[in-house]
Amino acid sequence: MQIERKWAMPNSETFSIKPIKELLQKEVDDGIWLDPFARNSKIATITNDLNPNCDTDYHMEATDFLKMFPNEYADGVLFDPPYSPRQIKECYEGIGIKEFNTKMDFYSNVKDEIARVVKPGGKVISFGWNSMGMGKNRGFEIKRILLVPHGGAKNDTIVTVEVLNKSFK
Repeated sequence: MQIERKWAMPNSETFSIKPIKELLQKEVDDGIWLDPFARNSKIATITNDLNPNCDTDYHMEATDFLKMFPNEYADGVLFDPPYSPRQIKECYEGIGIKEFNTKMDFYSNVKDEIARVVKPGGKVISFGWNSMGMGKNRGFEIKRILLVPHGGAKNDTIVTVEVLNKSFK
């Protein structure tokens, strides 16, 4: 496993942060990539964001978006959801969504759907404040971790690159 640490300023557009952008250029390869929380990112082949003001292919709840795809459909998934209930509120209250599932089972359900749609040998690149990623119980193995400290009292961004070793159905 490769572990890296690179300093950068925080940015709400995660994929524009220099070390993260560089990682994505190396790790996102040809094939079908899904992004259930894309905001305005165009890195994935098929994009989604609940916010209708974002420039994405779909505007659905993440699990509903992922359920559209058959088993073992995607070569990779970018998993960059809001990291906390506060971020969820900031992202979606401004578009009129007052009630949003902030329970931990929401993220678990999204991860189960991601594991279902990724092909064996496919990648999931996860972003957050922890390195939990998809997990061994879903058949994934961490291949690379990027720690992006933002300095001061700001939370670090932790990026995990995982590969699916076995099918999750």
